Amino acid sequence: MNAVAIDTVWVVVAGCLVLLMQAGFAALEMGLSRMKNAGAVAAKIIVNFSLALVAFWAIGYAIAFGDGNGFAGATAWFIEIGNDSGVASLGYSGVDEATKFFFQAMFAAVALAIVWGTMLDRARFVTYLPFAAVFVGVIYPIIAHWAWGGGWLAQNGFQDFAGSGVVHVTGAFAGLAGAIVIGARIGKYRDGRPQPIPGHSMPLAILGVLILWVGWMGFNAGSFLGAVGKPIGEVIVVTNLAGAFGVLGAVMMARLLLGTFDIGMMGNGAIAGLGAIAGPCAFVDPWAGALIGLVAGCAMVPVVLLIDRARIDDPIGVFAGHGIGGIVGVLSLGFLTTADAAERLGGRPGLFYGGGLDQLGWQIVGLAAIAAFAFGSAYVVFFLIKKTMGLRAREKDEMAGLDISEHGMFGYPERFIEVTGAEPEEPSAHTGGTLPAR
Repeated sequence: MNAVAIDTVWVVVAGCLVLLMQAGFAALEMGLSRMKNAGAVAAKIIVNFSLALVAFWAIGYAIAFGDGNGFAGATAWFIEIGNDSGVASLGYSGVDEATKFFFQAMFAAVALAIVWGTMLDRARFVTYLPFAAVFVGVIYPIIAHWAWGGGWLAQNGFQDFAGSGVVHVTGAFAGLAGAIVIGARIGKYRDGRPQPIPGHSMPLAILGVLILWVGWMGFNAGSFLGAVGKPIGEVIVVTNLAGAFGVLGAVMMARLLLGTFDIGMMGNGAIAGLGAIAGPCAFVDPWAGALIGLVAGCAMVPVVLLIDRARIDDPIGVFAGHGIGGIVGVLSLGFLTTADAAERLGGRPGLFYGGGLDQLGWQIVGLAAIAAFAFGSAYVVFFLIKKTMGLRAREKDEMAGLDISEHGMFGYPERFIEVTGAEPEEPSAHTGGTLPAR
C-alpha cells in the first residue's frame, strides 16, 4: 500500500510538471511572435490545453489505451474511472486509473501544443476547436495505441519510452502539414528569398525553453508510471545531459553556418536534445544520452535553414527542434539500447549491444509509420478546415495583429494605444525630467 501511494504521488507530481510545459510553450511562442500577436498566443495556449483535456477525456484515452486491436483501442470511453481493473495496456502500473489518465492527458496536450507552433501569427482562433477534437481525439491516440497501447508497433518490439516518436515526431509532422497548408506569413519571402521576422522578446523565449526543460523531468522520469524501484535519478541525469549537449551542439553549428552565436538556435538546441532523449532516456547510458543530444542539436541548425529555403514558414523552428530531435531519438534506440535496459523493460538491445538489425529495423518502420500518418491525416484535416471555415486570418487582420482582430484587445496595450495614467505627466522625482514621448 505504501508503494502504491508513493507511486501515485510521484505520477501526479510528474503530470503537473508536464502541465507546466504549457507555460513553457506560452513563453517561448510569445517571445518569438511579434508584439501584436502575443496576446493571441496566450489565448491559443490556454484554449488548446482545455480542448485537449476534453477530447482526450471523451474519446482519446479510450482509443490510445483501451482494449481493442492492433490499430486502435475501443474501451474506457470517458475514462470509466469506476472500472477498477482499468485498461490492460497500462496494467504494469499500480496507480489508479484516474492518475494514469491525468498523466497521459498531459502528453496529449503537449503534442497538440507542438503542432500550432508552426502556424504562429496567422491562424484563426476558430480553427482550434475542430483540429484539436480530431488531433487529440483520434490522430494522436491512434499513434499512441500503436506504440504504448498494445498496438501493432508494440507487438513487434518498437521502443519509445517517453515519446520521441509518439509525441515529438507526431506533433512536428502534423505541424509541418499545417505550415504547408496555411502558407507563409505576409512579408516572409521577397523575391524568393526568406526574410527574418524577429520575435519581440528573446529573453521571454529562453525563459520558455527553461520552463520546458523543467517540465521534461516529469515528462521522461514520470513515464515509468511509478517511482518505487524505478531508476528515476538515472533518467533525469540522462535527460539533462542530452539537453545540455543539444544546446552546445547548436551553438557550435550556428557559429559554423551562421557566423554568430544565435540565441534562438540555442533554445531550439535544448528542445532538440530533450526531444531526442525522450524515447531512449530509460534505455541508454549517460554517455549515450550526451551523444544523442549532441547529434540532435547539431542536426537541428541546418534543418532550420533548409525548411526556410523550402519556403515553409515555421516561425519557431518546430520541425527542426521537435521533429529532428524526435527522429534522432527514435533511431538511436535501434543502436544504443543497452542489454540490461532491454531486459529490465522488456525490449531488445540495440545494434551496438549485440541486438542485431531487428530492433533498428522496427524503429525505422515505426518512425516512417508515425511520420506518414501524422502528416497525412493532419494535412487532410487542415485542408478541410481551410476549404470550409477558413484556416488563415484575413490579410488586413494579419497586418493589424491577431490580438486586436481576433480578441479585441492587445497583449501589450501601452505599445499600441494611449492608456490613461500609464505615463506620468509630471517630471520624475528620481530623474528630474520627463519620460520621452512614444
